[in-house]
Amino acid sequence: MNEKAKYMHRSINNRKVAIIGAGFVGASIAYALTIRDLASRICLIDIDTKKAEGEAEDIQHGIPYMGTSSVCAGTYSDCADCDLIIITAGRNRKPGESRLDMIADNISIMRQVTDNIKEYYTRGVIMVVSNPVDILTYKVAEWMGLPNGIVFGTGCILDTSRLVRAISDYIGIGIPAIKCNIVGEHGDTQFPLWSRLSIAGIPMEEYCENVGLEWGDEQKEMLYKKVKGMGASIIEAKGKTHYGIATCVCSLADAVLNQRLTIAPVTSTLQGEYGIEDVAISVPSIVGVNGVERRLEERLTAEERMRLLISATKMRESLDSIE
Repeated sequence: MNEKAKYMHRSINNRKVAIIGAGFVGASIAYALTIRDLASRICLIDIDTKKAEGEAEDIQHGIPYMGTSSVCAGTYSDCADCDLIIITAGRNRKPGESRLDMIADNISIMRQVTDNIKEYYTRGVIMVVSNPVDILTYKVAEWMGLPNGIVFGTGCILDTSRLVRAISDYIGIGIPAIKCNIVGEHGDTQFPLWSRLSIAGIPMEEYCENVGLEWGDEQKEMLYKKVKGMGASIIEAKGKTHYGIATCVCSLADAVLNQRLTIAPVTSTLQGEYGIEDVAISVPSIVGVNGVERRLEERLTAEERMRLLISATKMRESLDSIE
């Protein structure tokens, strides 16, 4: 039997999802999963039971018109027999903070959450959304003791989505044609894999030459500067971000629950890929029923490999500081 097989879901028609944390992010994810009809049962689990009940009831009221999911407030016992457990618990990033500034508060919250999940866990993939996602994904994977890849984090998927949107606006081509990933830490040392950027399979530089668009360091800097400021700008404007990550989680949940493989820059503990191990950072990965099925080793430039190593080293130093 495959090492991961006993942890996976058994019926595509009876899928169960637990969401830990019923704040803005958790509730938005529950709503997005519901209107996409991705699960038969969705359990919202929160220390504030009344809030979880209210969010579940509010979402449930629209279901006859949009989906068939049963949404309820639950307890950690509902983590048993889940196909997917999504962790959003933890405090949000404040204006001016980096994600690593949240380690002290969220690591203790995550330890308690993991202990509670472990008491009832029987099977299923665990997806970490809480920040700092790379650190927390590594620790949850360590604490759960499951086969590599069953625990993974959303990592740089939202950053990548924002970058692809910015590139689309610049070149005037629809998003599906654009392939590019942001990798590394979900934070200050992340970076785009410009060498892998393509438009409908055509390298970006070649495409821009064909259509008469400028493409060079100035354009790359302009686009990425815009992307780097998006999260902070939204937080400054409305206090938090939650819709963008909710739709990204939906895409990953679809891959896990419907066994539709997708490739995304998510975070999981590397085992020698790119010469890196024992640290969780985002690299292009195949996501499916087993969580991260495989991390892809793309042909990177020497500079990109060095930047990935720098990002991994920073995460290792952060882990060492808390261990």
